[in-house]
Amino acid sequence: MLSGSISLERNQPGSILLQIMEKTLIIFKPDCMQKKLMGTVLSRFETAGFSVAGCKMMRLDSPLLREHYAHIADEPFFPNIESFMSSEPVVAMILEGENVIKKVRDLLGPTDSTQALAGTIRGDFGETVMVNVVHASDSSESAVAEIRRFFTDHDYIK
Repeated sequence: MLSGSISLERNQPGSILLQIMEKTLIIFKPDCMQKKLMGTVLSRFETAGFSVAGCKMMRLDSPLLREHYAHIADEPFFPNIESFMSSEPVVAMILEGENVIKKVRDLLGPTDSTQALAGTIRGDFGETVMVNVVHASDSSESAVAEIRRFFTDHDYIK
């Protein structure tokens, strides 16, 4: 299942441009919220042409975090992630746009903020691998699962 829709447009006479509109989940993490960077970061996403399809502020609890981070929930460092991600309310958001999953990750830079270039969101505002401003889905499959995890069908524009 795709995390978006496909549209066809006539680009030039006799040619068709295929556009794949995707949806992705992003989470403005506690460090982003504490530093009051959400508006700045969202502005970068909107300037890149993405639209907000869903948005909610929430406090992440242990069961939700264990499900979201199931791939690392048994690692010895997970309690630090759980403590950080539940330390402040966060904002979960669905962004929609053409090739949004890859483009959002490009705008963010690498997960490790110390390796991110200036001009990327994590390069400009992140601190570490964990304290890195925003979580973003890494594939269309992850986006579908993560959107379902954080939003009901009535919580966002389809």
